[in-house]
Amino acid sequence: MKNLVVCLGALLCGLQLSSQKVKPDARIEILNGEALRVLDPDAEIEIVANGFEWTEGPLYVNEGKYLLFSDIPNNAVFKIDMDGKVSEYLRPSGYSSGKDYGDEPGSNGLLLSPQGELVLMQHGNRQVAKMKSSLDGPKAEYEVLVDQYEGKRLNSPNDGVFDKEGNLYFTDPPYGLPGKMDDPNKELDFQGLYCLTKEGKTILVDKLSRPNGVALSTDGAKLYVAVSNPEHAVWYEYDILDVGKAVNKRIFYNVTELVGQKGQQGLPDGMKMHSKGFLFATGPGGVWVFTTEGRPVARIHTGEKTSNCAFDATETRLFMTADDYILSVRLR
Repeated sequence: MKNLVVCLGALLCGLQLSSQKVKPDARIEILNGEALRVLDPDAEIEIVANGFEWTEGPLYVNEGKYLLFSDIPNNAVFKIDMDGKVSEYLRPSGYSSGKDYGDEPGSNGLLLSPQGELVLMQHGNRQVAKMKSSLDGPKAEYEVLVDQYEGKRLNSPNDGVFDKEGNLYFTDPPYGLPGKMDDPNKELDFQGLYCLTKEGKTILVDKLSRPNGVALSTDGAKLYVAVSNPEHAVWYEYDILDVGKAVNKRIFYNVTELVGQKGQQGLPDGMKMHSKGFLFATGPGGVWVFTTEGRPVARIHTGEKTSNCAFDATETRLFMTADDYILSVRLR
């Protein structure tokens, strides 16, 4: 792993951030005044920590006032506590056999179940699993929630979101397979968006070229999915008709023309819905802020490929996983 740099005084819900280093090439761009409901145009993008390999899956745990995140190539989950201390929280996080396994063996998305358990999207193990131990006593022991569809192994679960009833919508692209789309051990001939119901049934919601981040509207009636395909870089929106049944698929926003342009690093990836109805979605250049009508109202330019984001418990701070960085910005 790269030499780890930590900015102390860096965290978290209800705490003051002090002595943090500002990222000089990062900035907030307001596109519409609506964004001022959640963003301060003068807020600085701060470096919480850096020196990892590829960070993903940020999860703020309010009970302990700390941030968890995946470092996928290092097959580990790290923790940043209220004092800004970084520690290894869980290893292995996504691949348990001990053998070499491609360049993305670890966990990706991290979630808390309705019961407060840590749920991991595990690349190398090709499954969605929950940690058996408590959050304050982490052990790399897992219970499989789902690892196959119709008798065939999943590709590499990527990200997920629980609805209010405890059903889990999750994506399954090929990024965690050593050979990606051409991996000889790939069993499914498609990449899926699924719903794992609270009763344990796995429903295929849709087939997409590169499904990635996933989010729900505040009322749970709409589903948003990022597609990280450079030839068709979009976010889709669906209406949820019933559990696991999403209809009226349409493009929410298309950024294909930006892919590869200077300063537009990255593709549609992880996202989170703010309680005020703004979708914070990572994509080219950093984080995009959308209304639920699909209008971009702001952009947070991070200067890095940005994979995901998460709010603290009061939604007064946004954490961003951006390449080897953990970044944060104050919200209104």
